[in-house]
Amino acid sequence: MIEFTINPASDIPKFQQLIDQVVNALAENKLFEGDQLPSVNQICQSYKLSRDTVFKAYGILKEQGVIESVPNKGYFVAKEGRKVFLFLDTLKAYKEVLYGEFVKKLDKDTIADVHFHHYNIEVFKKLITESRGRYSKYIIMPFAHEGVEEVIAMLSPEKTLIIDWDTNIKKITNKLYQDFGQAVIDALSEAEHLLRRYKTLIMVYPEFTNHPRITVDCFEEYCKDQGFNYSILEDSNLLNVKAGEMYFSVSDRMLGEILEQCREKKLEPGVDVGILSYNETPMKKFIYKGISVISTDFKLMGQKAAAFASEDIKMDFCVPTKIFFRESL
Repeated sequence: MIEFTINPASDIPKFQQLIDQVVNALAENKLFEGDQLPSVNQICQSYKLSRDTVFKAYGILKEQGVIESVPNKGYFVAKEGRKVFLFLDTLKAYKEVLYGEFVKKLDKDTIADVHFHHYNIEVFKKLITESRGRYSKYIIMPFAHEGVEEVIAMLSPEKTLIIDWDTNIKKITNKLYQDFGQAVIDALSEAEHLLRRYKTLIMVYPEFTNHPRITVDCFEEYCKDQGFNYSILEDSNLLNVKAGEMYFSVSDRMLGEILEQCREKKLEPGVDVGILSYNETPMKKFIYKGISVISTDFKLMGQKAAAFASEDIKMDFCVPTKIFFRESL
């Protein structure tokens, strides 16, 4: 039988405290399908609550399908429900692909709450602190900040999955990530026959991007090893598209600027200049007859994340990264 803890001084209404504790007990596998809940009279007497408060809590739980009432018998857990905390950085086009596939593949009894931190450590800490103990699984997309590991360490390791970035967070062993380093070298090597058409390779890594720096390091390593002339453009204001150059952009905002300058200067992508983008989106195959892309498989990442959310499994999986050849290169 579940035991409640009611805090009269809390800002959270008492009926909501009852609801939260039933949901949390389900998430933590302390309640299961068919378990009987305390009667309204029992709760009123034990916790000095009004009947209206308890009826309101049970009524909302019934509406949500969490519990059901059986005449002359009482209230019972209607189903085993899972509630998952999905924490992404931002909702860009390629993250929509991940999220869409994640939701589609979730078990029918699993509900996902999605939140965004926008690379803000205070938001990151606040939302994770508030979510502790309220979810059956935590799926976290971290970012490069010294405080991230300490915050994530507050969560239960076996219930937490780190996605997208392999940040080597020591406490968390469940990882679902992409390779921003060697996989980029492999993709560039596969495209070498096309890259040789251009006199200079330029990586566009603007000051506002949060893309991992390792991709820049590997781009430089590849260019040096293969004898390419190259440069790294880190000031977005200095973009000046010229014929005979190939632009590799990790930013879709800068991709738009590159294409805009091509149009203004009457430079044809794939003929006068080369364009290579990072992260596949549904529209890139149609823009300017198609934009070549280096990307991980965000659909597969969403599917794998959903499997972790819906099942009691461990995970350590690197999602493959590959290059998609289109006319821009």
